[in-house]
Amino acid sequence: MNESKIQALLKQGEGLRIEFKKCQAALNKDIYETVCAFLNRSGGELLLGVDDDGTVTGIDESLIRQIKSDFTTAINNPQKISPSCYLSMEEVIIDGKAILSIYIPESSQVHRCNGKIFDRNEDGDFDITGNNTLVSELFLRKQTSYSENRIYPYVTIEDLREDVIARVRKMAGIQRPGHPWQEMDDFELVQSAQLHRKDYQTGKLGFTLAAVLLFGRDEVILSVLPHFRTDAILRRENLDRYDDRDDIRTNLIDSYDRLMAFVEKHLPDKFYLEKDQRISIRDHIFREVAGNILIHREYLSPFPAKFIIEPHRVYTENSNKPHGHGPISPANFSPFPKNPAIAKVFKEIGRADELGSGVRKLFKYGRIYSGADPQLLEEDIFKIIIPLALQDTAQDTEQDTTQDTAQDTAQAVMQDERTLKILEFCRTPRKREEIQALIGVSHREYFRKEILTPLLEQGLLHPAAPGKMTSPKQKYYSGAQQNEKGVENNSIEFDGIGKLNGGKNPEDD
Repeated sequence: MNESKIQALLKQGEGLRIEFKKCQAALNKDIYETVCAFLNRSGGELLLGVDDDGTVTGIDESLIRQIKSDFTTAINNPQKISPSCYLSMEEVIIDGKAILSIYIPESSQVHRCNGKIFDRNEDGDFDITGNNTLVSELFLRKQTSYSENRIYPYVTIEDLREDVIARVRKMAGIQRPGHPWQEMDDFELVQSAQLHRKDYQTGKLGFTLAAVLLFGRDEVILSVLPHFRTDAILRRENLDRYDDRDDIRTNLIDSYDRLMAFVEKHLPDKFYLEKDQRISIRDHIFREVAGNILIHREYLSPFPAKFIIEPHRVYTENSNKPHGHGPISPANFSPFPKNPAIAKVFKEIGRADELGSGVRKLFKYGRIYSGADPQLLEEDIFKIIIPLALQDTAQDTEQDTTQDTAQDTAQAVMQDERTLKILEFCRTPRKREEIQALIGVSHREYFRKEILTPLLEQGLLHPAAPGKMTSPKQKYYSGAQQNEKGVENNSIEFDGIGKLNGGKNPEDD
């Protein structure tokens, strides 16, 4: 948050969506009650290091790191805030003094602080736990405000795809070793993600629309939402027709993969070094775009989401419940979660970041990718426009030539040969550094993110000790080896050079 916006909040003073806390050397004891009340009401801005009258008192700079750590630990502790939430602090200097700014979005769930339910009004935070009428009204408001909370009492666990739930469980474990989802069965995982809830109008328990969209079988999704569709289109020659199309009508986890596959197929990826490490600017940009289409969408609207690649731009459209109107930029927006339950699952598996970081990332990498800022337009139909530089358009068009087809084929073969080499090498369990040495990759973090993690996610490699992912003694294996629990994994079948039966190719380094 920039200084001018903080100054405007200070002038406005405390109210329904603004709260000041002095917090010079430690966090106030009631700060979490305010967080809970903001989550339950309309969200808000919490400024630490500011007196009740708006006077900036500042925070001891030597203690800021500890205060941030204490806040992050508590806010992710279900014993303190339940369900836990993801919030981040931003340090801002005002009049030479350091303060901490926390943006708290309205949540789609009812939260408790230390087991109590707090709500917000103009005078502050109020414990409404013992008031059954106010508690029921709060639950009803959350259920009607967020369509992802709509409950379908006749959907059963058998209507959800156990393979997709298993994949999400595995991806969450890779992102955070020891993730609690790893020890849960399918129903417990979905329930933990707040996707099985009570309908306070009928009293019935059931899976939510978010659960159906994330994990449902295709026929169940289309029965619940017959209009559900994400349309990926390529238009190069005649803009009234299309050159390629993917009509996506499946769960959100697989939908994300298909959108990214469409991007990889039709958009160039510039060579770019960040801190001496090669990164894919294209993927950084379009992971955010794909995530926005799927996470921040009003699913009850029949308007189909669109992802369209044209010669000079990529643009997307999806139905939206706007919380403001007009262009969005990193300097003038307040992030607002449209489907927090869906967003939380995407964050747990590493496909979404902190709320608001996506806009900053789009602008940062968009300028590098095309030399121009992207456009984000908040209306009833939310639009993102990513310009494509002329040289990128020419390069993309040339991919249709025989020469470029041959280059793409050679690169794919090289990728598969590297993967085959790793899998063959790991028929005997190997340490990370041994695999890196085999393929000549010295950068540890690059190897972990771009090579090892995709192979683990695709089930091509397995950790010898799944419960000890951070152990320096960890080894990885392919084929039918046994892990520390004695569970045998199926062998990977090979179908000639450059083809694997068991997962898509990892990116080349």
